[in-house]
Amino acid sequence: MLARREVIKHVATAPVAVGSLAAILANPDAARAAASSLETVTIATASGREISAAWGAPAAAPAPSVVLVHQWWGLNDQMKVMAADFVARGYGALAIDLFAGSVATTPDEARSNIQAMNNDEALETCGAWVDWLRGRGDATGAVGTVGWCFGGGWSLNASLVRPVQGTVIYYGNVERTPEQLVPLAGPVLGHFGLKDKNINQEMVSAFEDAMDEAGKTYETHWYDADHAFANPGGPRYDEAAAAMAWERTTAFLAANLG
Repeated sequence: MLARREVIKHVATAPVAVGSLAAILANPDAARAAASSLETVTIATASGREISAAWGAPAAAPAPSVVLVHQWWGLNDQMKVMAADFVARGYGALAIDLFAGSVATTPDEARSNIQAMNNDEALETCGAWVDWLRGRGDATGAVGTVGWCFGGGWSLNASLVRPVQGTVIYYGNVERTPEQLVPLAGPVLGHFGLKDKNINQEMVSAFEDAMDEAGKTYETHWYDADHAFANPGGPRYDEAAAAMAWERTTAFLAANLG
């Protein structure tokens, strides 16, 4: 078992294979240690709300930036570990919080957080953070968004409220009309599970049709896996599918963010 200092050094200085990330994420102490490599940053939105996120500055500047949007559990250590890995890959990484600090440990708590969220405020939060990233002196201005489950849909929302260079969706709700997709500026990468009964082939096919009609660029990949297949802490985790999706994600962002 890695000591806390060793975990921080490992995640913060070099990107790791998805299997190693899974091992860290599956160990609460290791995940907490890796997550502590990030700092909490707070800004005010145009409406005057105070919002916070977990930030990891790039080692070399200027660098592109990645916005990470959490699952329905909220901004937990898992999201911060993923952000720390992006930092190790040369990005500025920001794990945003759409639940005002509330982190769920049960499905009922997670549903309550989603029900309590104000959509307009969440959109404002996404836009404010993209603006903040672009205004930093250590940033190139290129921004990508990545989200899982609930955050997959909100990764797409974030790139609709502010044009970004690339959008990654892990099994998120993609029910959108062609008109709603008009603001998209960069390509979209989607990861979906064939066994997922909710974010299913019917929904994704309709999304592809809408993207085609809107004249947008996208690629979608299907895996012989269920919803949340990339979550090491969940019962439907599929290591092979998660590894392939992560490889595609990192290649996609490298190609589109520079």
